[in-house]
Amino acid sequence: MRLDTAALSLLEARVRTELDARLSAGIAAPVAIALSGGGDSLALLLLARDWARDHGRRILALTVDHGLQPASLAWAGQCAGLCRRLGVEHRVLTWRGPWPTSGLPAAARTARHALLAEACREAGAAVLMLGHTADDLAESAAMRADGSTVPDARAWAPSPAWPQGRGVFLCRPLLGVGRADLRRWLTARGETWIEDPANLDDRFARSRARKALAGQARDPGQADRVTPAPRSAEVPSAKSWGAEPWGALRLRREASGPMLAAASVCAAGALRPPRSARVERLLARLAGPGPVISTLAGARIDACETGILVYREPGELSRRPIAPAPLPPNGTVVFDGRFELAARAPGLRVLPLDGHAARLADPERAALKTLPPEGRRALPLVTDGESLWTCPILADSAFVSARSLVLKRFEAFLGHVVREADAHSVAERGEAAGGVLS
Repeated sequence: MRLDTAALSLLEARVRTELDARLSAGIAAPVAIALSGGGDSLALLLLARDWARDHGRRILALTVDHGLQPASLAWAGQCAGLCRRLGVEHRVLTWRGPWPTSGLPAAARTARHALLAEACREAGAAVLMLGHTADDLAESAAMRADGSTVPDARAWAPSPAWPQGRGVFLCRPLLGVGRADLRRWLTARGETWIEDPANLDDRFARSRARKALAGQARDPGQADRVTPAPRSAEVPSAKSWGAEPWGALRLRREASGPMLAAASVCAAGALRPPRSARVERLLARLAGPGPVISTLAGARIDACETGILVYREPGELSRRPIAPAPLPPNGTVVFDGRFELAARAPGLRVLPLDGHAARLADPERAALKTLPPEGRRALPLVTDGESLWTCPILADSAFVSARSLVLKRFEAFLGHVVREADAHSVAERGEAAGGVLS
């Protein structure tokens, strides 16, 4: 069945509506697009380029060369040629492993997100658009039915790469559009695209799900219908939580499981959410009376009758030591996934405060005593190895500034950032910098 003119207009209008709702007009920062050269990302590039042209924006296309296919370098070259023809800025990002012996798709996805997020930050782009479609949502559902834990792609979400993706948000404006419809739209424009053979490789769960869905009979009346885009979940009120300047989060005792899981990941500076079974067990304990002390995803959960304090579990320092890291004077360093530090002098490094509190100046030691004992060990300590020993979270310093990333990351997890204008403010502002306890 051919896609008629009305359907073509509906497809284009749907995507433009999504872009109008998410993106800002007339600002200098580029909008980044992950371009593989496949039909989905090619359609997104063309639709976004048309929108950008009409709204005074520029597009930056980013192609990741994984080196996993013999033709990957040639594909990257095709993407570069396509962008030259369209007048779109383009970069090729290269991943050369190490490649794991198992779980290769997950490792490649992690590497791809990290490379894309770093490129976005370098370019000043707060939004990275991805070409996931309604078919991707159907495939994810089929994979879950087969025992997988893969989540649904969200129309708007923070980058999963951390800390590379801090302040970068993913936008998927094609989730309400079918893959076949996009390809008919491309064909009508005379465009061709790359077909990745990995999409048909039965070793991968998504490829098996795609084949299974392709074999199912479809209702002819539904073939060319643009499907509704998934709605964003209701966002909880900011009154449901609070934050401490030293990287702790405060929640109500009756906090939901998703909120508790997000708080633990962010307060611990972690990457992976806790298992749902662990969250459920903790929720059962919190539903009972009395204090509760537990750990979750590398965070300490300290609950009393009036609320919950979530912060970095100090025991993790023994299990996973944090090595000292240099602080380049012209850049930033993220310490323990929780604090961003910027040096104002050469020769500095950062390490955990654990075991060095006596080296701090008297005002900093006094400020440190106001924190829970278990929350002190994992704070950042900046030193030149000689006379300078300071924790920039405890007091202002002429040599280094620091800001907590915990609260803004938590709010991004919960869906408090829903458009590009808000995303840029997160990237630029973060939380209070320097001397927040002084």
